Amino acid sequence: MELEQMTPRRPYLFRAFYDWILDNELTPYIVVNTSVYGVLVPQEFIQNNQIILNIAPQSVGQYLATNEQIEFNARFSGVPQHIVVPMAAIEAIYARENGVGMGFEDEPQYRIQSESLPSQPKQSKSKPNPFRVVK
Repeated sequence: MELEQMTPRRPYLFRAFYDWILDNELTPYIVVNTSVYGVLVPQEFIQNNQIILNIAPQSVGQYLATNEQIEFNARFSGVPQHIVVPMAAIEAIYARENGVGMGFEDEPQYRIQSESLPSQPKQSKSKPNPFRVVK
């Protein structure tokens, strides 16, 4: 079976790192590419087509992670918001306290999926790396 015919790896790796970070009593943060279709986050906190979100259980409510997206409720500057992040938009997950985490590579399944969606603004390729990647 060709890679393009398989399900994306990202949801499985995401859930594994999320659990691992929590099991080590650290705080999971995600880096989100906000130019991906379907991202629903507060616009005023976006910088360079990215937003970093704290997804610790004590910081969010009604958290749900599926193979397609994560969604939860959170407060931003005291205002409750419903957040939706497609898996294709999650660029990395890492622990706030030590920066250990994983950046996700492009997967053909997400490129194929996005070709049929409305076009989004191009993301800047130059961005700081806010975490240390575990290899």
